[in-house]
Amino acid sequence: MMNRRQLLGAGIGAGATLASAAMAQTRFRDLPEAASTESPYTQVPERPGVGPDYNPVVTLNGWSLPFRMNGNVKEFHLVAEPVERIMADGMIARLWGYNGQSTGPTIEAVEGERVRIYVTNRLPEHTSVHWHGLILPSGMDGVGGLSHPGIPPGKTFVYEFDLTKSGTFMYHPHADEMVQMAMGMMGLFIVHPRDPEFMPVDRDFAFLLAAYDIDPGTYIPRVAEMTDFNLWTFNSRIFPDIDPLVAAKGDRVRVRVGNLTMTNHPVHMHGYDFEVTCTDGGWVRPEARWPEVTIDIPVGAMRAYEFDAVHEGDWALHCHKSHHTMNAMGHELPTVIGADKRRLTEMVRRQQPGYMPMGTAGMADMGEMSMEIPENTIPMMTGWGPHGPLEMGGMFTVMKVREGIEAGDYSDPGWYENPPGTQAYEWTGELPDHASNTSPKTLLTPRGGVRLG
Repeated sequence: MMNRRQLLGAGIGAGATLASAAMAQTRFRDLPEAASTESPYTQVPERPGVGPDYNPVVTLNGWSLPFRMNGNVKEFHLVAEPVERIMADGMIARLWGYNGQSTGPTIEAVEGERVRIYVTNRLPEHTSVHWHGLILPSGMDGVGGLSHPGIPPGKTFVYEFDLTKSGTFMYHPHADEMVQMAMGMMGLFIVHPRDPEFMPVDRDFAFLLAAYDIDPGTYIPRVAEMTDFNLWTFNSRIFPDIDPLVAAKGDRVRVRVGNLTMTNHPVHMHGYDFEVTCTDGGWVRPEARWPEVTIDIPVGAMRAYEFDAVHEGDWALHCHKSHHTMNAMGHELPTVIGADKRRLTEMVRRQQPGYMPMGTAGMADMGEMSMEIPENTIPMMTGWGPHGPLEMGGMFTVMKVREGIEAGDYSDPGWYENPPGTQAYEWTGELPDHASNTSPKTLLTPRGGVRLG
């Protein structure tokens, strides 16, 4: 800031400075457009036409927030507001989010850029935005009451800071956090490396893990729930309506996953091993990486892993906690495996003709039958593949690798046809003897033979 003597001595330069300041104030009064979408499908962003170049991420069942350049500053307009999210065909959740969706749009910029983010609050209470993992001034950190006052309803605050490092980060409120995050307020913040030759990939996917407790027939999450969630999501979508991740054979692929639920998630991908290359703390040095097929993602953290897409096929990608790959779970269902329900079935059918008992031989029949269910929910296990019901839900999707997919094409190529001789099949011939054991003791298998019995 100049004092009077410095200003008088600056001459013509001072006039230019004042003119620039006046112009900047005018620009501040002109908010960037608040882009919005209600689409629940993956929207592939185009490469930026202005500012530093980068290869955009593809946010699974999401989109990237448009920006404008104001001089050398990249400006975004984020709007916190009530939204309706189509979690799956036949189910809508009334959540809080950003710019028409939950999860919010992905913010993308480049290391070294200065960003200015206008946050308009259209919620019925105050809010804030914390930029999870980013290095920035204390007053821009977004902890309501500590970093700055909460953003009142109807008001717009400005966050402005330099991006000092690249990586994968998140944003979410630090104001009435239990309610606002339980209502779906979260998003991804991707900072691309300044050097485009650093860690390049052909396909770059990203999504957030979120959990909700929404009773069948209702629309609003129970925000006080801490442990007993019944809907587990990728970007607030549930299988079978999570889009697949599509790659061409030979592509270098990165998958970035952030976790803003209240439990850890062991994310497992079939068909490949991969290396974890990034956390929300930064890039992992090559000598510190190790091969994995499952990576556990802690609460409030992200992990990015990479692999070369050399194996064609349809490969499951899911959380390995089995109850996280189901929808609308009834946690108090009794276990009736092995039970004789014939007498009970006769009694029930007197009052409800057509009643069909289930559960005595497992739960797979629930995925095979179209049962009547309450409104605004979907079955616990649902979705069909090329060979029958998939019997999955929640945090589940498919990585689809195909020969000949064009760069920039992320459309679903359909189901993979296994080449002859590469698919499991029924055996009708003579079976070899099989080993069996009922002893709880450790048994050593004889060298050169198999212990039978």
